[in-house]
Parts: sequence; C-alpha cells; structure tokens
Amino acid sequence: MANVTLKKIADTLGISPATVSKALKDYPDISSKTKEKVKALAKQLHYTPNPFAQSLRNKESKLIGLIIPQVVHHFFSNIINGVIKAATQKGYLVIVLESEESYEREKDQINLLIEKNVDGILLSLSDKTVQYKHINAIIDNGIPVVLYDKISKLINCSKVMINDRKASQQATQHLIDSGCKKIAHIRGPLKPQTTIDRLMGYRKALELNGISYDDSLVFESLNLSFEDGYQLAQEIVEQHPDVDGIFAFADLVATGALIKLKELGKRIPDDISIIGFSNWFLSKVTSPSLSTVDQPGFQMGETAFELLYENIQDLKNGQSINHQIVEISTRVIARDSTKTIN
Repeated sequence: MANVTLKKIADTLGISPATVSKALKDYPDISSKTKEKVKALAKQLHYTPNPFAQSLRNKESKLIGLIIPQVVHHFFSNIINGVIKAATQKGYLVIVLESEESYEREKDQINLLIEKNVDGILLSLSDKTVQYKHINAIIDNGIPVVLYDKISKLINCSKVMINDRKASQQATQHLIDSGCKKIAHIRGPLKPQTTIDRLMGYRKALELNGISYDDSLVFESLNLSFEDGYQLAQEIVEQHPDVDGIFAFADLVATGALIKLKELGKRIPDDISIIGFSNWFLSKVTSPSLSTVDQPGFQMGETAFELLYENIQDLKNGQSINHQIVEISTRVIARDSTKTIN
C-alpha cells in the first residue's frame, strides 16, 4: 500500500493539506471538530509523518556530522556513544568520520559533511590542525560547529572540554603525595592545546611542591601509541636511573611504558610509579592495574550534542547563536601502579 500523505487525507475530507497539518499538530486556530475528523482518518489510514518531507519544510536535514581524530581510541568510542544516544532522542542521525589526526583529511571531511547538508558539526581538532580558516568559513556561513576535547581558543564557537591543566596537575600531585620525588612526563606533540595544558599542569604541581622543573625529564610521544610508551620508558631509565615516577599523556602510552619497565626489572610501584590519562578499559586489566585520570567521554559526547542542538535551534528561530563553554569534571583514579597515599 502506498504511503498515506497529508494531501490524501486533505482530499478525502475536502480540506487543504495545511489544515490537515495544523490539525495533527493541535494548532489552536483549527476547530476541535476538524481535529477529530483529521486524527480519526489519519489513524484509520495508518498515516505516519514523512521525516524527510518534514525536514525539507523545516529546512533541516536532521543529520549532524561527528569528526573524531582516532576511532580506535577508547575515549572517542565513548564520545560516539554519548553523541548517538543524545542525537537519537532528538531524532537526528549521526555521520561519524575519522580525521586520523590529519589536517587535510579534516578539511575534506568537513566539505563532505557540508555536501550532505548536515545541520551542524561536532569536531575534535586533529593534532596537525594549526590553521582554522576551513572551520571559521563554515561558521560564517551559518552552520553551527561545536568543538569538543581538542579545541582552539581562536575559533568562536561553543566548546565542551575538560580542564587539562587542572587534571594533569592533580595526576602529578598524586605521584608526589605517594612519595615520588623525581617525576618524568611523557607528553604529546606541542601543537594541540591539550598537550600544552597537560605539560603546564605537570609543571604547576612541581612548582607548588618545591620541585625544580627539569626539561630533560620531559619526553615527546609523536604518535601517542603503545610503542612510543614502550620505547620512551627505556630512554627514561637510561637517562635518569633515579626516576621514581612517570606521568604519561594517555593510558595507551602509559601501558607501553609499564610493560617495558617490568621487562627492565623495575618493580611497580615500589621502584617507579606510573599514572596515565583517560581511564581506558585497559587501565583496569594491566598488571599492575594502571592509575589514571578519568576523562568522561560519554558525558562529553552527550553534552557536545546538546550544545549543538541548542545552536541549531537558535538559528532555526532566527536568533544569534549563544556560544557556550562547558567544562566536564575529571578525577584521579588510584590503582596499583602508584603507591598508596598514607
């Protein structure tokens, strides 16, 4: 049986499609008698609204784009789940794309989403993105963008993030409170703001505890990978045999370092304590289990979509977008890779 349309109902009752639409939506300027007739016939004919036709009338596609840097990252998997749950509740479909930490790929994917007529875009900047013309251009053309996790202060849009500086300071402080006196830091590339903020948080904790900052104790992980952590742990021990603590930018890096330290005969946490960042599922199953900073990806994904939805509604109602910055709370989760604080 062919889909029942508003026009079919209107022709059957001898009224206009606009009147049928208003009746189904309980507009006050439609009489109760007409509403009853329309709703009864719609029920009898098993009428269901056509979401595509509605979106055309409302100038909405009911599609949003979600660009993530790495699909394999547990944190971003949680982001995806949070976004999809929140979007589904509002009747939106989510197109998920991966930039693979590439500036050029990020630009291409934004163009693809524009071609798909998305109502808005959620974006975590790639590590290689240091120019923002491609993002500012679509914002200027009336397509709302919400940045999450990896952001830039140079882009005027809504943002949802954690306080990386504060969280990293707390992670380093945890090592200090558990007795560590010489702490190495494995950071990421210095282009994204997150790397800079986590390095500054590490430095701040040292400063507040009267520990001199030593640049030779900071090691760069170019790929933020298990392999990087594994290799850098060897370098840390060779260059600083008396290191008793390591704060790693991410859990995957920390896990690689932990495995290598064990192979080198280091007792964890008796000889060296180690703490990661993100609270990946693997942090619970390493041996010993990995202390980390809990970074609530699911909540961040939900919040990012909610901000985007509000921005879309602002535009729909002919209003200026109310840009908001939302900070998600974090906490240190102490496990067996760090000493118990007395």
